[in-house]
Amino acid sequence: MNFIFVSPHFPKSYWNFCDRLRRNGVNVLGIGDAPYDEIPEPLKASLTEYYRVDNLSDYDAMVRAVGYFTFQYGKIDWLESNNEYWLEMDAQLRTDFNITTGAQNDFISRIKYKSRMKDSYREAGVPVARHHMVSTLEAAKAFIGEVGYPVIVKPDNGCGAEATYKLKNHEELEAFYAQLPPVQYIMEEFIDGTIVSFDGVADSHCVPLFYTSNYFPTPIMDIVNTNGDLAYWVRREVPEALKDIGFRTIKAFGAKSRFFHCEFFQLNADKPGLGKKGDYVALEVNMRPAGGYTPDMINFANSVDCYQVWADMVCYDKVIHADMNGPKFFCVYAGRRDGVFYKHSHAEILARYGAVMKMCDRMPDALALDMGNQMYVVNVATEADRDAFIRYVQERA
Repeated sequence: MNFIFVSPHFPKSYWNFCDRLRRNGVNVLGIGDAPYDEIPEPLKASLTEYYRVDNLSDYDAMVRAVGYFTFQYGKIDWLESNNEYWLEMDAQLRTDFNITTGAQNDFISRIKYKSRMKDSYREAGVPVARHHMVSTLEAAKAFIGEVGYPVIVKPDNGCGAEATYKLKNHEELEAFYAQLPPVQYIMEEFIDGTIVSFDGVADSHCVPLFYTSNYFPTPIMDIVNTNGDLAYWVRREVPEALKDIGFRTIKAFGAKSRFFHCEFFQLNADKPGLGKKGDYVALEVNMRPAGGYTPDMINFANSVDCYQVWADMVCYDKVIHADMNGPKFFCVYAGRRDGVFYKHSHAEILARYGAVMKMCDRMPDALALDMGNQMYVVNVATEADRDAFIRYVQERA
């Protein structure tokens, strides 16, 4: 099997995907924009060959790279980046080179445009927020007349909480329209809910082979807009109601043979037309692993190797080499920002939590806006220990 992995060096833990494919006997070919000498040694050992392009956004250069690998090794069986930023390019390359194992162009619009996602969520029987495609100020006022303030505005095709705003009154609405961005925006009614996700790897029949859940006590949109500190965790168990709605969502989206990260609001209060407190409402889907080092956190929380689960899906369409019966933990992320004074020093954090620390690292600049500049990740067994760790790391002086 010939597998092209796009941008295998970023995020830096993604070399694990290539390593597990290699262990399964796959011929792994990398395309990236980093010089070969700068990619990590474990990645070099996982690749048969690496093709460098000056810019991964240069589609002509990517076509030449895939064409070169096709000439050298024969037909390409798989092509994937597992990266939100490159999903559309991945699909275009698969379409152009007749690589049928992954998402084609016709699939991408359903998972890249937030307005289109709602159709598949409805098919899954998941309630969705009312929305309006941003056009004129008068049309926006009419929509807000129906749903009330606040409203959320965000790019219809965007990553994470990028350029997402909460508009709380007419003054903020008019200020938004005064500097209306040159891309299509969607406006949605505000949902008072906590963000939870349903994550895992689906087989070729859109059935999860492995699944877990993340919990985000504070919306990333609020963290970005207030320069706050991100904390979230992989949960020890997936609630049965979330599992049910997650399975239905994966099937409705036709998410086959890939990682998935589906986001929902869990209502904090009854919401007429959407559900009762505790019910789930659609947010958005991301048909790739959750951001940053979340795949590693998934491993720590579940005593599993999700990179191997994914590689087994690619090769066998089932799990062969991964043990999924290990002990469960809360795996907790707490980030801090440069330039902010915190009560407890880096050394104090390591002294207090070193025995349960799983990761401690600087975040790359590309992820720092959402996730902070310095991160700490621990495994703990109880909710009390989870919450105490977050308080200790993020308490400000």
